[in-house]
Formats: sequence, C-alpha cells, structure tokens
Amino acid sequence: MKLSKRGEYGLRALQDLAARYGDGPIPNKELAERNNVPYRFLEQILITLKHARIVRSQKGSQGGYTLARPPDQIPLAEVIRLLDGPLAPIPCASETAFEPCGCPDMENCGLRQVMKQVRDVVAEMMEHTTLADLAAR
Repeated sequence: MKLSKRGEYGLRALQDLAARYGDGPIPNKELAERNNVPYRFLEQILITLKHARIVRSQKGSQGGYTLARPPDQIPLAEVIRLLDGPLAPIPCASETAFEPCGCPDMENCGLRQVMKQVRDVVAEMMEHTTLADLAAR
C-alpha cells in the first residue's frame, strides 16, 4: 500500500472534520486552506467521500461538509480503500482485489506469503484505527 496525495489529502480533511465533529458544516474552501490542500482537488475527493456516505454536504451560506457518521465509526481502512484501492502491496496478496500473478506456484510463493503478512498487519491496524483516533493524536 502506498498512500497517494488523494489519500493523504482526504485523510487530512477527514481528520479536521473529526476534530470539529458536531460543530456544524465546514466550508470546502476552509478545509482546503486549513489543511494545505488544493481546493479543486479536495472538491473531487469530497464528492467521492460523499457518494460513499463518509461525509455529507449542506448547501447555502452556512453550508459545507460534515462527517456522515461519528468519527469513531469510520475506520481508516474504509477511507484508504475508497481513495487508493487495496491495502495489499501486490494484487495476488489482496483479499478485496485479488488478481493472480505470473508465479509458477502461487500457493508456495515466498514473496506472496510475505506480502500477505504485510497486508494482514496493515489491514489490522487500519481497521482498528478510526478518524476519532487520528483526531485525538
């Protein structure tokens, strides 16, 4: 897994929304400025997060974005998979986006076995770390 700018910027904005959970909508422009994220790029990310029901938007002069669920109910794994794809470092080690590799003996491949262990450790940590945990750090 490599966190892209899309994933990093999305998590920065979500961390900000988690820290201010319950304060009402935060305008996209403010989120972008506070987190040093390009405004237009953040708009695209927030639309993706909205479609996945991680954030919700409110229009108007008091509009902006809020989390759609409490921050302790949004694991990092959900966000990262949405914005960046599988957590596994190689496709043949993925549980959510498995693709066979070109290995002659995939079941006994040492590389695949190690990458599955890496995936398991990363997934365990990301599944049990929430936006509330990020905001508390």
